[in-house]
Amino acid sequence: MRESSQGVTVVALLADPDAPTEIARYMARVLPARLADESGRGRRFDVEVVSEPFTAGAEDLSTVTRRIMDRGRAEHWDIVVALTDLPLYSHGRKLVVELSHEHGSALLSLPSLGGMTFRSRALRAVEEAVLSLASPRATGAEGPPRRQPLGRFTSRLAPVHPDPIGEEETADQRYVVSGPRGYLRVLGGMVRANRPWRLVPGLSKALAAALATGAVATVDSTIWSLSGALGTPRLVVAMVGSVALMIGWLIVDANLWDRSAEDSPEARKRTALYNASTVVTVGVGVLVCYAGLLVINLVWALFILNGQVFASVTRTPLHATDYWTLSWFVASIATVGGALGSGLESDEAIRAAAYSKREQERRRMLEDDHGDQPVT
Repeated sequence: MRESSQGVTVVALLADPDAPTEIARYMARVLPARLADESGRGRRFDVEVVSEPFTAGAEDLSTVTRRIMDRGRAEHWDIVVALTDLPLYSHGRKLVVELSHEHGSALLSLPSLGGMTFRSRALRAVEEAVLSLASPRATGAEGPPRRQPLGRFTSRLAPVHPDPIGEEETADQRYVVSGPRGYLRVLGGMVRANRPWRLVPGLSKALAAALATGAVATVDSTIWSLSGALGTPRLVVAMVGSVALMIGWLIVDANLWDRSAEDSPEARKRTALYNASTVVTVGVGVLVCYAGLLVINLVWALFILNGQVFASVTRTPLHATDYWTLSWFVASIATVGGALGSGLESDEAIRAAAYSKREQERRRMLEDDHGDQPVT
């Protein structure tokens, strides 16, 4: 690590666009004080954010690492920490963080931090990496770089563990996740990076169709009788079926399903992970839409239903539970109507809502590799 002559350690956060850049800007506000407190000895840190797509067109770890080191050598940074929302692999395991004390660089794959407490985990990981790289014991005349364990970054409850480093590799410290818990952790991080709640405004026409369907169904006397006769198990089946139909229709209609051009085991695992994140991302967005429809239908039912008319049709008095069961059933019907309405949306609008910018860029490159045919 290079030490600036002014006694200030310059730390660059090299971040992919979109979510990584947002997180890096948040870190730039809080990291200097935290790093100064932890390092002691009156040391100061200057943290700057550089937003650029340093992972563009690359999914292998060696290429990304080389780009980071080349970028660091071209600047006057003491330490460079790269942040990406791309899931990276090391020897078949999912990378969390990789450090090179000799070059003063680190690479953090944000999806491996999971979907919960995302910012705090990322902040802790970067803080640990910078302190390790800035440690006077990490480099110097005493000998070769010595690894400083990232103690607070790992815990007994997290599926994070060190990964062996090959002799020809530039990194000297690496942490990965593996196993089912590691897979779920990365999947949650990818979904978090996609921010599935953005799918709701991206489905404006589908929501309009669903609301219109729900408004008509609420005043249909046949629906009144059916909702009271179905029972909870069938209402649950109707809800699950309508949500699954909406998810499947969106994925098929907008060509959201990923297909790898490679046939290697790692490529297949990566494709399966991308497709799983697509299903979960779209699923969360659809569930948010479903919950909104349920609330709107309930309010509409409370306003429009008349007890005497309802009793004359169904031969039963109108109870509070009838408002709930009717709204629940109508939300399922409206979701099916919304699935048909989603065909009016442009594919680009749905993709923009369902994916992070890094994922959109990756899929555009895949489509270019396949020619003009969309990735399905």
